[in-house]
Amino acid sequence: MKSNAPILVRCRQILLGSIAYVYKTDYLEHPLANMEIPEEYLWMVIVGFIIAFILSCGIGANDVANSFGTSVGSRVLTLRQACILGSIFEMLGAILIGYRVSDTIRKGIIDVEMYNNGSEKVLMAGNIATLTGSCVWLIAATIMCFPVSTTHSIVGAAIGFSLVAKGASGIKWIKIGFIVGSWFFSPILSGVVSLLTFMFINKMVLQKEKSLESGLMLLPFFYGLTAAINLFSIFYEGSNLLQFDKIPLYGVFVITCGLSLLVAIGVRVFVVPWSRRKITDECNQKIDEKNQEVENATELEQLNDNEDLPDIVFENEVPSKKIRESIKDKPEVVKLFSFLQILTAVFGSFAHGGNDVSNSIGPLVAIWMIAKEGTAMQASSTPLWILVYGGVGIVIGLWIWGRRVIKTVGDDLTKITPSSGFCIELGSALTVLIASNIGIPISTTHCKIGSVVFVGRVRSKENVDWKLFRNIIIAWVVTLPVSGAISALAMLGLQELI
Repeated sequence: MKSNAPILVRCRQILLGSIAYVYKTDYLEHPLANMEIPEEYLWMVIVGFIIAFILSCGIGANDVANSFGTSVGSRVLTLRQACILGSIFEMLGAILIGYRVSDTIRKGIIDVEMYNNGSEKVLMAGNIATLTGSCVWLIAATIMCFPVSTTHSIVGAAIGFSLVAKGASGIKWIKIGFIVGSWFFSPILSGVVSLLTFMFINKMVLQKEKSLESGLMLLPFFYGLTAAINLFSIFYEGSNLLQFDKIPLYGVFVITCGLSLLVAIGVRVFVVPWSRRKITDECNQKIDEKNQEVENATELEQLNDNEDLPDIVFENEVPSKKIRESIKDKPEVVKLFSFLQILTAVFGSFAHGGNDVSNSIGPLVAIWMIAKEGTAMQASSTPLWILVYGGVGIVIGLWIWGRRVIKTVGDDLTKITPSSGFCIELGSALTVLIASNIGIPISTTHCKIGSVVFVGRVRSKENVDWKLFRNIIIAWVVTLPVSGAISALAMLGLQELI
């Protein structure tokens, strides 16, 4: 390592110089400049940061489709609008609740005590291998447009390196079993929650003759409920940077209920009357335009001697086109639930940022802590700036490659309307947020796909592209062993360097 010391020192200067340029400050004043990292660890820290950033981009490209795929698929949001909202709320979720699950990823899967005996370098190399295995598979899955679980990927990669480094004894199998169990439980739970929500809305709104008035009556409840779940997740054992962790449990309930009640009252007083006027005016305008189209079509049909007009052929048309086209919401329901679906898309994005940023920065935090503290125990909490670093990578990946998997989730798997999209997003995001708050790194992909299939199936059996769903399931199954195998190969190579 001595021969490489000048190169590593220069790399460190470049890294700190880049930070100085971004933050417009002297890099010597930045906390990183004063961190004493042994030269033997420095190359692993630099490589870890690079791979973790690429992995974060992969997560943004693949997993953010879970948050905004249904909104784009139902045409409530454009792809550009989804990317803007995703950028904001992915980052907020990563900062406010991301540290909880990152602690599980970096210390809950692998028995770090086995490396606290002079083999800290092995653990650091193992975390690099973990990042590598997950990164390679996630990028490959994104290229194939498959929404796979980054949680599966990172856990499989961690198992792969540990089997090479310490054998089966280095893995906390009880914790792994608990996590694996949640992978099967989460899509079912998310699907059931979304299905029950849809059945409630179907009975109370969609089947009503005056759907708009019925929906407006429930609007304050939906907004209040969504706000309550978000607020509780933020304040309950929340960010220590904002000192939310010092708020007692009764205080969390008071803040949550109070603010949610204010949201519901505000929606009832201001949003409901505005929505009634806006939706009524837009629907009346649509009716007038439709009537004009019917008159024009009648004239055209008469000119063509009553010949049938040819159907429009869409690219990548699914076999169940006629079934899917018959699944529609009333115009006033479309307008009503469009507002709600934007809210729940934001809700889902916030939940995703909190849960899945850990998949990229968990191993990175472990590398950083070991290099800084010199021990495998990693006693310090997750630094905020690393959470931000992971969040930035997710945002960049969303903008560059996000459209590929968004199309699979939002368009190809099933026909999604604003009302069903709202139910899908509410159920899946609620499941993810509950898991994030108790520190279980469940798969946001499994939750969203489970909700999409459950709600799609209840509307019509032919509404789900079962062939695509089968392929997604196959991708889920191979994720853990493939990422584990790549990680194991990376670890074998890294052992030659350490």
